[in-house]
Amino acid sequence: MTNASQLTGPVISAAQGIFSESSAAMHTVGSYIETNDGRGFRYAKAGAVGFVVGRLYQSAAEDTTNQESLTCAVNSIGDTAVVTTTTVTLAANLLAGGFMTVISGTLGVGYTYKIKSNTAAAGAVVTFTLADPIQVATTGTVIVDVSPNPYSGVIITPAGTATSAAVGVSVYNGTALYYGWVQTHGPASVLCSTTITVGNSVTPINATTAGAATVATNGVKAPIGYALTGIATTDCGLVFLTIN
Repeated sequence: MTNASQLTGPVISAAQGIFSESSAAMHTVGSYIETNDGRGFRYAKAGAVGFVVGRLYQSAAEDTTNQESLTCAVNSIGDTAVVTTTTVTLAANLLAGGFMTVISGTLGVGYTYKIKSNTAAAGAVVTFTLADPIQVATTGTVIVDVSPNPYSGVIITPAGTATSAAVGVSVYNGTALYYGWVQTHGPASVLCSTTITVGNSVTPINATTAGAATVATNGVKAPIGYALTGIATTDCGLVFLTIN
């Protein structure tokens, strides 16, 4: 029997080149491909601002009000509809392709389910339809976190405090809300806001330049790779990405 979590290999051939974009999805968001030289890419949808070459991108900013710690009615094994008792404000299908994690309860805790769709809500309860059925009945006070697909509505990493996790670097200039590839592995040109020495571990910026990278410091943001060359302040330079 097949289901939405059926295991498959990576995309072997791409309907869309790494320097092209599309107004309609030509692959599943989050799909992974590699070039024959070992560079890796994830299929992503741009947020309200289009892709900018050489800039580091992150998932859409976390919405702690409408997507975290939502109390839900209990579910039985095989259910695919999860209804909140917490009232939220969400656009219809905003979280389609995203994920629900049962973070608290008596039974069923720890499971993550892919979200197929969600109803619209404006200060009301919401129904999430799951791509895969509930595997263990939930009991007790059931609390879930929901999150969009990390590659849907991606934004340039903000300067200063991170609002989500880095997902890739753009390799072309593109259009808002269009689909394309972001690079996650291998040699890539990345904007840097501080002087970086060859071999340095590289991380998203902590200062004033959105979409830039800097030298990694212990305890500050997960590294995205390491410098293959020395890079001057405000220049783009070659970084071996290890995001994925």
